[in-house]
Amino acid sequence: MDVSRRAELASDATGHVLHTPVMLDRIVELLSPALSAPDAVHVDATLGMAGHAAAILTANPAAHLVGIDRDGDALTIAREVLKPFAARVDLVQARFDELDEVLDDLGLGQVHSLLADLGLSSLQVDQRQRGFAYAVDAPLDMRMDSRAPRTAADVLNSASRADLVRVLRRYGEEPHADRIARAIVTERERQPFTTSARLVEVITAALPAAVRHGGGHPAKRTFQALRIEVNGELDALAGLLPAALDRLTLGGRLAVLAYHSLEDRMVKQSFAAATRDAAPERLPVVPEPLLARFVPLTRGAERPDAAEVAANPRAASARLRAVQRIRPREEHR
Repeated sequence: MDVSRRAELASDATGHVLHTPVMLDRIVELLSPALSAPDAVHVDATLGMAGHAAAILTANPAAHLVGIDRDGDALTIAREVLKPFAARVDLVQARFDELDEVLDDLGLGQVHSLLADLGLSSLQVDQRQRGFAYAVDAPLDMRMDSRAPRTAADVLNSASRADLVRVLRRYGEEPHADRIARAIVTERERQPFTTSARLVEVITAALPAAVRHGGGHPAKRTFQALRIEVNGELDALAGLLPAALDRLTLGGRLAVLAYHSLEDRMVKQSFAAATRDAAPERLPVVPEPLLARFVPLTRGAERPDAAEVAANPRAASARLRAVQRIRPREEHR
């Protein structure tokens, strides 16, 4: 399937293209070998607009899909996209760190493949009223799940200066976190924050001139940090990774797409631990229970090729890692 065809897999009921799934061909190639059994189950833990899911179901006509997403709007679109496969699909609105609960509720034990495409979906970026984009003025919402109680405005208007510094440093890796936090606290006393344009103005004014006029948007790191904080993204990922590895059957495969270093570092560390023997290094013979239960399917993090990035600039920062289970999981005691 060439790059020009990828977007067609994620279109709404009227046929309008909604987004282009990232590294689609490679993901189908990586996961399909685990989905040949007649009872094979594939979990898309970040269903979005179902571009990856539709491709997986097309390539594997015996596979059953469990699609999970916290975003109700995305599930509505995905349900339309996946109508041709309706008999082989279960869709659930949930956070991906609720994987165990979702599978238990469906009466499923182990699964054959799982995909997590982290970060923002194209739908969330393009729906301006949700406040994810710093390039347009919109309410400071940033919730991936509209049922969640706390918005970005709530964080900005209620968090202490110390907490704002922590959020900006930890989740945005913002070197000027203290200056930005100080400006936010000062400005919210004058008037609470409600829209993204005012926040961008305050951030820009707080930064040194050299930074304001340097490369990249001055608000990018702050917006990333707020989004991660509002949605608990890294905490959710920390819950997903061990659950996903544990749920894979023998021969099962897990692929994760990350888009910034914080996510990718967590995936890298989790996969490194899973593919390493648990025995001490100098032990002459590694006992079976201590042997690695997974092997890597990718050499480090794979990146999209130049043709894909040219066709879909949002893919530029993607990093793909995948592993396969080669030994049965230990039974829980």
